[in-house]
Amino acid sequence: MENIQRQFIMALLAYAVQRDVNPAQLCSLADIDYKAIHQHPDFHITPQQQEQLWKQASQVTRDPLFGLHFGESLQLAALGVVGQIIQTSATISEALTNACALVKLTTDMFDMQIRHGKNSFSIHLLTDKKMAASYPFTYRHTADYLMVFVIHEMDGLLLEKTIPVEVSLPYYQAEPYEYTRVFRCAAVRRGDAFVLEFPARYLDLPVLSANYELQHLLLQKMNTLLQQSAPAAGWRNRIYNYLLTNSYLHTLSLEAVARNFNISTRSLQRKLKEEGCTYLEIVDEVRKNLAINYLTNRQLSVKDVTYILGYNEQSAFLRAFKRWTGGTPGSYRKKAEAGNRPAI
Repeated sequence: MENIQRQFIMALLAYAVQRDVNPAQLCSLADIDYKAIHQHPDFHITPQQQEQLWKQASQVTRDPLFGLHFGESLQLAALGVVGQIIQTSATISEALTNACALVKLTTDMFDMQIRHGKNSFSIHLLTDKKMAASYPFTYRHTADYLMVFVIHEMDGLLLEKTIPVEVSLPYYQAEPYEYTRVFRCAAVRRGDAFVLEFPARYLDLPVLSANYELQHLLLQKMNTLLQQSAPAAGWRNRIYNYLLTNSYLHTLSLEAVARNFNISTRSLQRKLKEEGCTYLEIVDEVRKNLAINYLTNRQLSVKDVTYILGYNEQSAFLRAFKRWTGGTPGSYRKKAEAGNRPAI
């Protein structure tokens, strides 16, 4: 699968180029290896590096609203498979529901929820306050980017300009007229939370790029496997989701994963032990769920699945699959095609 964080970083750097910023120089200022972004599909940055990336991008462009303007410029295609899932939804309601479920792939700091009213619906960004306090530049710019991106996302899906009823932000807007312009809403006010309110009529409008078959394949690979959790949820879910969305599962050592989350290997092992699991058990569960979903695709042979999941020998994969399901990949595939998908 795609490395969603890498995809996002590349989109941000591409926007920086539009602003006449040298991407290699920007990465250097943020202590990020620019060459590694291009050379390593499993490339990730730490929260500290992400904080510096936002900070330096804002300072180099002399744009305190860099995140707002980045969100205004971003296209769904820049988000790879996440964007494809949203684009292939049948209605705006379905597209936004998918966006809410997948937002965790691009940030650990925010969750997104849809709340329905009588004549309107609202989209809420829920913040991990501890992370927001630790990384203020990431907090401010990511929030602005996500809020405005929702509006422009809907534009692209409907091929018309969508106008919010009201926008609420939990901080002072240094340039209120710019927020009014970007959000297309005179009612941009300071409130207790991040809220976008829209007329209810938008929800049932059809998405012009809807493609159920393609979306079904994409969701099989990602959305149906994600284990959603509240910000306070444990490390097990965080590691599971991180591994699930990384194309190079078999190259990720415990040390590499710990480094991505800015935690020592020993601390991560201890935290997982407190939750009653180990890193290898999480890897095993991810492999199991991916294997089962890959086997529903007839274009992939058992040998292909073996390779994708990082097994050196097909016999090792067959033993693991029998341990997971009690049978062989071939028998599982036949039962699934007959509409009798075995329970695991």
